[in-house]
Amino acid sequence: MFTSCSPGWIKFMEYFHPDLLANLSTCKSPQQMFGAIAKTYYAAKLGKKPEQIVVVSVMPCTAKKFECQRTEMDASGTRDVDVVLTTRELGKMIRAAGIDFAALPDEEMDAPLGLSTGAADIFANTGGVMVAALRTAYEIVTGRELPCDGLHVAAVEGLAGVKEASLVIEGAKPEWNFLEGVALNVAVAHGLGNAQRVIASIRSGAKSYHFIEVMTCPGGCIGGGGQPRYTTNEIRQARIDAIYREDEGKRIRKSHENPAVKELYAEFLTGGPCGHRSHELLHTQYTPRGKFGG
Repeated sequence: MFTSCSPGWIKFMEYFHPDLLANLSTCKSPQQMFGAIAKTYYAAKLGKKPEQIVVVSVMPCTAKKFECQRTEMDASGTRDVDVVLTTRELGKMIRAAGIDFAALPDEEMDAPLGLSTGAADIFANTGGVMVAALRTAYEIVTGRELPCDGLHVAAVEGLAGVKEASLVIEGAKPEWNFLEGVALNVAVAHGLGNAQRVIASIRSGAKSYHFIEVMTCPGGCIGGGGQPRYTTNEIRQARIDAIYREDEGKRIRKSHENPAVKELYAEFLTGGPCGHRSHELLHTQYTPRGKFGG
């Protein structure tokens, strides 16, 4: 399975590898999940209709502007995300308004959708989605915390174009029907040239993976097309390091331990992550395009 949170990567697959679309995760990107939940769950809490809510997303990614306009991104009954600003655009607006962030008092994040975990922070980095997924998947399957240094998986972190890891699953719960000592093979690629090389290695039979993270931009979202210019590997690494410091400083560092997410499933997405409502709001499908897909 390939990850599905980078809209540039999704378009690449739709045009150039439509036969592999079934191998893309059906999960929407965080932006589109948030929009669908904001206009249903959050709207209900406010006593509003979905069309009375305006969702403005601030993203490091220019492709997010296209993603929010995809015809299938209307699970709430209206467009789930209305406006996308890049981080660079927001920075210009803040300067133009004369806002001094250093002088602003600290405040609590909004509830119920403001609380985040360290796993959410590291989504911005190449390898971060993989590490966040492994933190949860390993613990759910075994009942134990991911056995890595400080919840890091060093083999899939950093700026190498393609990274690989093999994680041995030991002591899985009986209901998961895992063979003892089975190895979970994962890969991470950032930049579509590197993604193409991974796909070629799979098609040739040279490589075999269970889960593959792909991000369109060098370094991941921290190197996105909407970020402050100009970006070098030194700048990318500094951003990555800052993100991991944020993760390490969080009280909660695993997605499945977020109390706001638990409350969301208990109150609204009943039936769990595979339930009907979560399927309708948080998942999607993709379309073969261009000369390869019609």
